[in-house]
Amino acid sequence: MKRIIFALAAILPAAMLGQNLADIEKRVTEFKLANGITFVVYERHQAPVVSFFSRVNAGSADDPKGQAGLAHMFEHMAFKGTRTVGTLNLAEELKAMEAVEVAYDALTAERNKGPETSADKVKTLEEGLKKAIEKANGFVDKERFTKVLEESGAVGLNAFTSLDETAYMMSLPANKLELWFAMESDRFINPVFREFYNERGVIREEYRQRIESDPTGRLVYEMLTVAFATNPYRTSPAGIPSDIESYRYADAIAFRKQYYVPSNLVIAIAGDVDPAEVKRLAEKYFAKMTGGPKPPGMMTKENEQFGEKRLVVESPSQPLVLIGYKRPNALDKDDVLFDVMGTLLGTGRTSLFYKEMVQDKKIALAAQAIPTFPGGRRENLFAVFLVPNAGKTTEDCEKAAYEIIERLKTEKVSDEQMKRVKTLLRAQLIRSLDSNSGMAQNLATTKALFGNWRALFTQLDDLDKVTADDVMAAAKKYLVAKNRTVGATVQPAQQAKK
Repeated sequence: MKRIIFALAAILPAAMLGQNLADIEKRVTEFKLANGITFVVYERHQAPVVSFFSRVNAGSADDPKGQAGLAHMFEHMAFKGTRTVGTLNLAEELKAMEAVEVAYDALTAERNKGPETSADKVKTLEEGLKKAIEKANGFVDKERFTKVLEESGAVGLNAFTSLDETAYMMSLPANKLELWFAMESDRFINPVFREFYNERGVIREEYRQRIESDPTGRLVYEMLTVAFATNPYRTSPAGIPSDIESYRYADAIAFRKQYYVPSNLVIAIAGDVDPAEVKRLAEKYFAKMTGGPKPPGMMTKENEQFGEKRLVVESPSQPLVLIGYKRPNALDKDDVLFDVMGTLLGTGRTSLFYKEMVQDKKIALAAQAIPTFPGGRRENLFAVFLVPNAGKTTEDCEKAAYEIIERLKTEKVSDEQMKRVKTLLRAQLIRSLDSNSGMAQNLATTKALFGNWRALFTQLDDLDKVTADDVMAAAKKYLVAKNRTVGATVQPAQQAKK
């Protein structure tokens, strides 16, 4: 359910721009409700199915201090149901949930007494809290929200939390359009955060699996804390264990009140739909959603970096290398240059990294470049991920990668290479728009990020204008040691020798 690396779909095929953009514009309808919710609708009548993508412009980078990972919690709560779906007795359930909070408050008060805390009383209060939670959970009609949708033909029913967003998606038969409006509006307007403390434990377990037990996850986690000094990207969507274990129901309510407001929500719908009917249903179901003003924009920005940073993570697994160069956000005029450099260096078997490091010299088993990492709304990293081959070291991989990157600064990329890169970027976009679900996600993401869904297509102008000189200038400007953070996993014994 989690996809924590931001996928920026801003590069498009030239062939699609002219008449095809005009054709796409005819199929797209955009409207905003009086309360501020934006809808983007794409008509595609080839099959009687519809895909939906609801994007809340709040991700883990928006987590309150001391509550890292709270945005992720909402992804889980969204499937717990509402005041009408998911309960066996709403009135009794709400009373039981309130009793849980009273029991938790009593336990917290006792624990906060410091030296005067009574261990026996804490134990008694813990037992009381456990019983209160069990009683509240007894009123839950488990998985009912999901079952209603799946029994009506829903597929791809899912959600994810990234640093930039929390998104909910699914596809349904076209004749279930009103069902989606009824269910989706209900979970945004009338959510019930049932099984809250049980789900808190689930999120803690996900952290264990994805960070503590995964060498790559651990390296990425630690890398972000070193690469960023002040940027909220320094904390992974997975959160921080001590924060996760201390979330309270009231924290979730406060987060929802600030971020789950109409003006912070973009919904894209793609498939066999009539835009007029979509608008009618949007007014019927979503117009009653209320909330405060749109949350304030980015406040804290990343401090300037004055030299290379390095970190080492001990792990008995396969050695790994992650290199990150600071870069501006996705709205910057140079954004397209990072997509070009990323594709040129580390996308596919024709990339410079693959041909030289993997195929010819066999220094690496894998070598990849990620243009936008770990998110795009704020300053981020141009990342390089390397896996040493047998008998090779992380230092060997680093050295080889730097040699290739340095050549970008002194040798012009050939016309053939530039053509290949642009063709590959166009093909990637075509594939992402081929499905209703891909189109819905791209439209919602682009609208939320750029303020205009057309940016999904018009940025092709920027791609077409990129020259070999531009690539060389960007490499000289951004891919420099001063701007770099390097992380590597090493065997514990190997680290002990150093």
